[in-house]
Amino acid sequence: MLQRLKKPDPLIVLIILAVIIAIIAPARGNFADIFGQLTNVAIALLFFLYGARLSTQEALNGLKHWRLHLTILAFTFVVYPLIGIALRPLTAVISNDMYLGILFLTLVPSTVQSSVAFTSIAKGNVAGAIVSASASNLVGVIITPLLVMFLMGTGGGVHIDTSVFGEIALLLLAPFVLGQLTRRWVGKVAQSKATKVVDRGSIAMVVYSAFSKGVVDGIWSSISLWDLAFLVVFAAIFVAFMLWLTRKASQKMGFNRADTIAIEFCGSKKSLATGLPMASVIFASGGASLGLLILPLMIYHQVQLMMCSWLAARYAQHPGT
Repeated sequence: MLQRLKKPDPLIVLIILAVIIAIIAPARGNFADIFGQLTNVAIALLFFLYGARLSTQEALNGLKHWRLHLTILAFTFVVYPLIGIALRPLTAVISNDMYLGILFLTLVPSTVQSSVAFTSIAKGNVAGAIVSASASNLVGVIITPLLVMFLMGTGGGVHIDTSVFGEIALLLLAPFVLGQLTRRWVGKVAQSKATKVVDRGSIAMVVYSAFSKGVVDGIWSSISLWDLAFLVVFAAIFVAFMLWLTRKASQKMGFNRADTIAIEFCGSKKSLATGLPMASVIFASGGASLGLLILPLMIYHQVQLMMCSWLAARYAQHPGT
């Protein structure tokens, strides 16, 4: 954890830079429209590379461990959303938009890269983590908009209609399927640093676009230091609780150590790479501020990386724990 503080993740540095640039020089008018289109292109390219990177054979082999995958999906799309609903009383101390941002982070899929990386470091079931995390993102293309529609689409200033599913399919699912179909020719490119570059770049573009709109609309005056401090403390408590819950539940269900580690790291994560593109599509029609809605997810993402990196290193050093 201290190492991450000394040498921050390049993604987090990009996000901070995107926020600073948005504050100093926000996208306005025609430039904002053009930049929004370029952001969509970057998002589509990212999911094309995701599709081209995933080995079809590896995915088919990993699917045999269905009990592991169902458990991780249940934590991601059932347990998390239930906790999100139960957190509604937080509106007594934070704004409704901030609470909606917390609720949204509970609805997005799990991460892929970090879940697999931490599972590998901790000597867990890497193949299971790859399939489960990938399946979470595929299922999330459909499940996340549905959950958002049912849990966030009534009141609260968030307006969502069924056109979201077509936009999600066109922007995320279609490129992913195309990547799978063309994997033979572009697989090596997808396995290279190109995917990481597009991954980080598209997220930075989404953040810049979202925060620019917030600056132009003048909504950041509603964010206080108390809100930021609350989100950091809340994220740390939430991550710790989910790590504990996924581990204890897995042990009670009889999973071995390797599977328990995979469930713990995949089932406790929330994806910034998938969540932000989804948010930019789902909430594009207006209503609540996109900037406020994605802020809890951005903070949660960094906190989970720091805490999970420490935990993975601990498991690696003490295999019996």
